[in-house]
Amino acid sequence: MTIDSEILTALRGAGGGVSGAELSQQLGISRAAVWARIEELRSLGYDIEASPHNGYRLLTVPDVLHADDLLSRLGQTKCVGRDIRVFQETTSTNDVIEKLARDGVKEGVVVFAESQTKGRGRLGRKWVSPARKGLWFSLLLRPRLRLQAVTRLTIASATALVRAIRSRTGLTPEIKWPNDLAFRGKKIAGILTEMSAELDRVKYVILGIGVDVNLSASEFPSDLRKSATSLRIETGETLNRAGLAAEILRELDRDYARVCSGEFEAVADEWEERCNTLGRDVIIQVGDRRVQGRAESLDADGALLLRTQHGHLERVVGGDVTVEK
Repeated sequence: MTIDSEILTALRGAGGGVSGAELSQQLGISRAAVWARIEELRSLGYDIEASPHNGYRLLTVPDVLHADDLLSRLGQTKCVGRDIRVFQETTSTNDVIEKLARDGVKEGVVVFAESQTKGRGRLGRKWVSPARKGLWFSLLLRPRLRLQAVTRLTIASATALVRAIRSRTGLTPEIKWPNDLAFRGKKIAGILTEMSAELDRVKYVILGIGVDVNLSASEFPSDLRKSATSLRIETGETLNRAGLAAEILRELDRDYARVCSGEFEAVADEWEERCNTLGRDVIIQVGDRRVQGRAESLDADGALLLRTQHGHLERVVGGDVTVEK
């Protein structure tokens, strides 16, 4: 952790305040250095009170994503979020992670952007990413999985998102296969999984995640207002994005560990409980091919098992799904 993240952790853990002397001893820096870091945090919008009797107290935090603040909120994780980077604007966080992956950066690094100019979803579709209204981020993983099993990470990401959103809002979104979360049939979050591989070896996987947090209905493009929603619309409240981000990273870390330790079956069971696609008659467009049948379950690698009109059980990894009425 950085000095600033340790200061924020100490301030959050001290209900009545913490003195400069305590921070100095705890962090191994001078009191003057502590004061300088406090001033820097204040310049970023953190309201930190200083009192001769109570020391420093954290009163309010700004509605911004700040790497040190996220690290402070996150605490210790096994992998996800060990390194957090925040950009005010970028083309796509997946693009940034891809460059880091090629440069050999270790897995677990997370890149957030306050806004994206070329945010994308599946099949290159545009993902609307207005500044400071949602969570737009990507995660680098280097799993020891077979190529066919990478789908497990999309499944695990969806269950992690459901738990995090439920924890922070009390609402439980539904999972729409293959990679969306929805409320009342309207999309609220999406997952884009990209990977690089050689023969039968996965080099790295990029999980790109977008969550519509504080958008109002008017902030969605007109063509999306009937199909998209946000946590603010669903709860009627403006949410703390940093708190939700930390909760999501904790849950992603938990489910990534479950997948890596051979516990995917438990993750898949949880996914199936929340999925609104299973048991429904669907039409799936896979490239130029159209598959029709009933979505039955997941296989051991996380692919969808579809019972076709002819009674055959077909394995489908991805595609555009339409639920028949």
